[in-house]
Amino acid sequence: MEWDNKSTDATMEFLLLGFSEQLCLRVLLFLIFLIVHLVTLAGNVMIFTAVVMEPSCPPMLFFLCQLSVIELCYTLVIVPKALLSLIVVDGSTISFIGCAAQMHLFVALGGAECFLLVAMSYDRYVAICQPLHYVAVMSERFCLRLAVACCLGGFAVALGLTVAVFRLPFCQSHRINHFFCDIPAVLHLACTQSYSPELPLLAACVLLLMFPLLLILTSYICIAAALLRVTSSMGRGKAFSTCMSHLAITLLHYGCATFMYIRPKSSYSPARDKMVSLVYTNITPLLYPLIYSLRNKEIRGVLRKMLRRK
Repeated sequence: MEWDNKSTDATMEFLLLGFSEQLCLRVLLFLIFLIVHLVTLAGNVMIFTAVVMEPSCPPMLFFLCQLSVIELCYTLVIVPKALLSLIVVDGSTISFIGCAAQMHLFVALGGAECFLLVAMSYDRYVAICQPLHYVAVMSERFCLRLAVACCLGGFAVALGLTVAVFRLPFCQSHRINHFFCDIPAVLHLACTQSYSPELPLLAACVLLLMFPLLLILTSYICIAAALLRVTSSMGRGKAFSTCMSHLAITLLHYGCATFMYIRPKSSYSPARDKMVSLVYTNITPLLYPLIYSLRNKEIRGVLRKMLRRK
């Protein structure tokens, strides 16, 4: 099935091939996806419930609660369609509007998470570098404004990117060699030889990846400079340990996202991209609650309280 330049309208359908070439592994992949998805949902729901039930919620727990909600929505946008593509032999279809909506939500939630990681790094900066002003600076109203700004920023950038991508003419096959409407996979179908379609993706990468990462690095440079002035090695280690969970999640999130999206269209490889996306959309959301429940004393205490109540 071939399309001309005028066929980009709401009546189109894309075919998500998923892992259709790996027929012998279909059942195994379905079971693995399903188990990981259920464990991810359970972990994030547990953290969200524990934080909501806590009467006094410190800023870091508030941001962690928002992170859990983002991860819940993030996996629900991607994984059910991926599971369906493993059940259907020839791949699963998705409408033009459905594909655009999935891409928008995927980018918006990922972008909101990028901005939220900046807010969490700022929280650590104030806690370590300005401890006497922490309560006044990180007030409940300010944290709520940061949370809303993170979501609005992610959704605004995602909307611009999605509109730019789906205004392109699609003249290749309607088959998307992926398990969801990822940006490089959809761009690969565009019948343009220039690099201009990649400019919106480059702008989104600057706004959602490079700029937030620069702010996070700035926060941690200030934190490192403050810790160097601490004479007690025990105090230095205790202060740094409060940043370990956030650092681990930041490295996971930005490492995968940078590899996936900051590169030219010519380097697109469907098989490799699907495997990296599999880690990015399934494994990392599973690791986030594990990292925070193991490394963060506050969340461990909240979880203990919730389990005692039950």
